[in-house]
Amino acid sequence: MAAELVEAMNMVKSFRVLDLQTLLTSMGRSRSGLKQDLVGRALRLVQTEYSPELLKTIRQLYESRFPKAPSWVAQRRPDAVPQVYSAHSSPPVPSVHGTDYLNGLPKPTSSSASEVKLAHLPFYQTLETLMPPTELIAQNSEKLQDSPCSLELTPSQVDQIRSCREIRPGMKSIQVVLRICYADTVGVQEDQYPPNIAVKVNGSYCHVPGYYPSNKPGVEPRRPCRPVNITPWLNLSTGPNRITVTWGNFGKRYCVALYLVRVFTSAELFNQLKHCSVESAERCRERIQDKLRFDPESEIATTGLRVSLICPLVKMRLGVPCRVLTCAHLQCFDAVFFLQMNEKKPTWTCPVCDKPAPFELLTIDGLLSEILKETEDVEEIEYLADGSWRPIRDEKEKECSSTPECPLLDMGSLEANGHSPAHSSFSQPGKTGAPPSGSSGSGPAPAATGGGGGAGGGAVVDLTLDSSSEEEEGGTGAGDSDDTEDSQDSPPPKKGRYGYDKDLVTAY
Repeated sequence: MAAELVEAMNMVKSFRVLDLQTLLTSMGRSRSGLKQDLVGRALRLVQTEYSPELLKTIRQLYESRFPKAPSWVAQRRPDAVPQVYSAHSSPPVPSVHGTDYLNGLPKPTSSSASEVKLAHLPFYQTLETLMPPTELIAQNSEKLQDSPCSLELTPSQVDQIRSCREIRPGMKSIQVVLRICYADTVGVQEDQYPPNIAVKVNGSYCHVPGYYPSNKPGVEPRRPCRPVNITPWLNLSTGPNRITVTWGNFGKRYCVALYLVRVFTSAELFNQLKHCSVESAERCRERIQDKLRFDPESEIATTGLRVSLICPLVKMRLGVPCRVLTCAHLQCFDAVFFLQMNEKKPTWTCPVCDKPAPFELLTIDGLLSEILKETEDVEEIEYLADGSWRPIRDEKEKECSSTPECPLLDMGSLEANGHSPAHSSFSQPGKTGAPPSGSSGSGPAPAATGGGGGAGGGAVVDLTLDSSSEEEEGGTGAGDSDDTEDSQDSPPPKKGRYGYDKDLVTAY
């Protein structure tokens, strides 16, 4: 049943819009929406309402598009990948050898907690269920409750733990984990710790993940709720193990379960993703063409889509471009960093749009992988309507390369008194300035004798002429009228490129 479920989900992921609409219509579901909405709706349909009739319809649609079904379809996810158990699929057979239920109660004939479905965790593969989800029952009215139970492992389970490899020093790849969640039978339950939780095994406290500090004001620290590894404190001999769960009784109902699991590392998950979930370049081009296809009902025509080659997680160039099948965007993130971050802090959220990004829906973009190999100094590309692409160069580099050389302002050298010589020149490559002050040639700039001398090739103005203005202010009105007439006859000073007089620069 589980293999058929995975096969159906893989076939649904390869459907086009028309196939998805046909499937949803045949099952009485809405066929409206974007492709990512249709894919998510169809996957939820497979997980929640799996039946032989639904599988038959999916196979017919798949075979109509791919007459010869390739062999990799049924092997898209290898056996090493944890399986997803829906409400209609059966989990691993429980092994309750030597296990008493919590609170010292006998095993009930029917318990609502046994119907609780825990969420699938990509880094954990369930090998055996040592104790099914069992509700924590308060023994009194105290806020702090202790719920004890005992666990005795079988010889085969002990051999698996002892003979397994270590994923890092002191941590086995085969573990006995304790999971706690809400005692709710509706839907799939995520791991959720009760307040004041503590786990004691054979008299020793186990490590329970603490709170993550929050750097945002007004936001409470978040606690990562993940399985608690109790393997180091277990007695691997034939004797029983005493487990006590301490929890805060504040009105909410919780249940606890024990599993024998195999733990994967981010590198192992990446190898599974690389070998089993790569979208071909041709399929990626079809996706681009679908997004850029002209819509007559839309007032805005999109001719291209820009995609950055920088990972939004680490702000570095993408190594292995990855995205979620149900996301609408084409922007990718780095698969290696994404898996490493979720190994440390599991959120499984798309870093681009903040939507859920479960491991089963991750895929490697084959087209962008080829583009990354062909480009080394490009940080952004643009997808075109025909499925092709072009690199986007830095706009600043274009402006710098196309801007003509600016005129240079020559301030000259300092004289002995510390002031700049009274001259200015605008020089451009290939052009010479005005003739020096000693030459007899005529030019538009006035020449002056004395002062700083003709050290440069530009027009020279004696700055000592400014001192005569004080004497003229104290003189007769005739002098003022002469100056007024001269100022009216003389043309206005020419302005340079930067707003000051072209032939006059005052040095302080």
